[in-house]
Amino acid sequence: MRNQKAKRNLEDTYLIVGFGNPGKGYQNTRHNLGFKAVDLFCSQLGLHLSNRRFQALSSSTNYHGKKVVVACPQTFMNLSGLSVKYLFDYYTPEVRNLMVIHDDLDLGVGRLKIVRGGGAGGHHGVESVIFHLMTNEFNRIRIGVGRPRYDEPIEDFVLSPPYEDQKKPIKDILYSVVEAIELFIMNGVESAMNKFNSLTMREKEVER
Repeated sequence: MRNQKAKRNLEDTYLIVGFGNPGKGYQNTRHNLGFKAVDLFCSQLGLHLSNRRFQALSSSTNYHGKKVVVACPQTFMNLSGLSVKYLFDYYTPEVRNLMVIHDDLDLGVGRLKIVRGGGAGGHHGVESVIFHLMTNEFNRIRIGVGRPRYDEPIEDFVLSPPYEDQKKPIKDILYSVVEAIELFIMNGVESAMNKFNSLTMREKEVER
């Protein structure tokens, strides 16, 4: 009976992690869209990231009968996996219940893509998670930031704010990211993929 209860607890625990860099200087950069998505999710649930353990800002709640832990690592991007490992070891969710949210250069602005498994695609935060968890079988929400227009070095590009004409579609897509998180928790990653992977903000506006 105890083992069955423990199994149910693991199955009903979800870990949602947004990536970014700590500090006001990074707050509005492309690399911090994972932080922004988690902040928006928390604001809609009335949560505050007040727990400072695990080298992260985190909080937890009961969401439709499921334990949901949300976190923003404070290790800087390239070491994000260290914080995820600490969180993962403490809360012990199943790998399939881990969702990482991050910016993505290979997606256009106003797009998101939900994936499970696969490589890091050159994203150092995802590389760090794969290294520390020793698996790539977790889920990710990739938020499109596109490529530099003006031949900026990639490091400068991701550590800069979006171009003026990109700010609104990026702000809008963050609401879709929050919806995707909710659907992931309620119905699983496949359901979230089916709804959001073919969606752009233009299509969504027409749909409304």
